Amino acid sequence: MFLQVHYLTSYHASLLNRDDAGLAKRISFGGVPRLRVSSQSQKKHWRDWMIAQTEVSHGWRSRHFFSRVLKQRLLESGMEETRAQALILQLAKGILKASDSKEPLSDDLAMKQPVLFGEPEAQYLAAMIREVGQKPRLEDAKAGLEQRLKSERKNFEAMLRQNGFRDPAAGFEGALFGRFVTSDILARVDAPVHVAHAFTTHALESEVDFFTVVDDLASEEETGAAHTNDMELGAGIFYGYVAVDTPLLISNLTGCRRETWRDEEKSVAKELLNLLIHAIAEVTPGAKLGATAPYARAQCLILEIGLGQPRSLANSFLRPVTMGRAGQDPMAESVRAMAAYLDSMESMYGSGDERRYVASLHEWPREHEPIMPLQQVIDHGLQQLLKGDAS
Repeated sequence: MFLQVHYLTSYHASLLNRDDAGLAKRISFGGVPRLRVSSQSQKKHWRDWMIAQTEVSHGWRSRHFFSRVLKQRLLESGMEETRAQALILQLAKGILKASDSKEPLSDDLAMKQPVLFGEPEAQYLAAMIREVGQKPRLEDAKAGLEQRLKSERKNFEAMLRQNGFRDPAAGFEGALFGRFVTSDILARVDAPVHVAHAFTTHALESEVDFFTVVDDLASEEETGAAHTNDMELGAGIFYGYVAVDTPLLISNLTGCRRETWRDEEKSVAKELLNLLIHAIAEVTPGAKLGATAPYARAQCLILEIGLGQPRSLANSFLRPVTMGRAGQDPMAESVRAMAAYLDSMESMYGSGDERRYVASLHEWPREHEPIMPLQQVIDHGLQQLLKGDAS
């Protein structure tokens, strides 16, 4: 059972996502260059917004989890710093695979690359170290920790659940967007939420903005700017696409097997999907916030619910929408292009089992799919999705 989200958002002069040279990211599609926003950028902004909206446990994707989360909790509980440092190093040896060095952590307990840890994991690991750390001799504490890790290596997540941690081990971010680890103990989490790079429905339109900074304390004799620079600005209508593997999401959230997802409690999944769709429609991925105020909301959002393999509507814009045509609204043209593409796909493959729910400021030409307010679209779509029946 899949949930698909298609959305169109128009942004004024802004710099939504930069490359390593500071220029707006772009991609060629249909032989025409387009502005682009990476999936990583979108997910980061959605995640940050969702953390503030839900009580479901979250996580930290960081190189500094051991020093700034785990060590801090041990010190606050009264453990002496050198003992905490030694036991964390011992823990890291047990749960992280070393690559090209003997130690998995540097002296300041930083990992070589960011790893996602969830709040339940943080609580459990801190409790484990505090328990073994009560042994008077440090060597005995380290040996006890090693034994605990060996005994729990095969089913670490099951041990979390047995000890009362019911939230997703890697936080809701891991449950939604996955976690890739080479650890012996930490569970790899496959991502049920698949996010495409957003791109403009029309050809790239950008310009370089040259700007200057005036020195407020400059004397009358000191002429010219105190600083000059430039940045690339772009404007456009972006098509974005997200697909959600519902059985995998429920499995990540509850620990059930994929095949039994229909029998599980789905209230957390419903809450997170509701927030995710709102984030997709309302949260702006944007660099240069202070200089461009790139805040916008989707003007068209379509939810699709069905059993068949997902498919993007990106090819609606293989032929780019024409901008600047007299009397034409390019957003309305983009909406019509999606509807026309759906019509052509159905004429080739049949209508399929997808149920569609549409929120739009613009006319949706497919009359059997009426336009509704966004929250109503979400409520109807999630009810259909979590029922587990496409009919």
